[in-house]
Amino acid sequence: MREEAGRENLAVMKAALLPLATLLAFATAPLVRAQEASAPASPAARAADLEAKFQETLTGVTMSGRWVLIKDGELGPEKPEKYTIVSVAKTGGDAWVINARLRYGQQDIVAPIPVEVKWAGDTAVIIVNNLTVPGGGTYSARVLIHDGTYAGTWSGGNHGGLLNGLIAKTAEPKP
Repeated sequence: MREEAGRENLAVMKAALLPLATLLAFATAPLVRAQEASAPASPAARAADLEAKFQETLTGVTMSGRWVLIKDGELGPEKPEKYTIVSVAKTGGDAWVINARLRYGQQDIVAPIPVEVKWAGDTAVIIVNNLTVPGGGTYSARVLIHDGTYAGTWSGGNHGGLLNGLIAKTAEPKP
């Protein structure tokens, strides 16, 4: 008798849940189709999309923000910074070249800076390892690029620092 009552209760529950399950299936189907349609065809296609977006984000831009020196475990005062990026080009694998405009006194040059770019999801992380700057020392850095902003850390010898700011297109990128 108990088994029969249990089967009847199960049948009632199934009958009650079927319309709800059907409604949920119809309600979520457009979302599933939209996600499937917007998903890249392959990991290689996704990587190519991310790389193209990265290249567009850092071509013909000015990075303006602040940096702070860290020395002996202490943060120094914030100071303004500005970088002009003329272009970015992938050279193979994770290797890229950032062509940055540098001004030293009366000289205005575009310097090719070799970097690595790694990905944290959809966020680019620029990696500089032991880059020697003539007359300026050797530096390493990690700078992430996301949604029109940058933030990172750098080190050189016995000091280092933090940096962050905004990325904006320049009025007229110069070659």
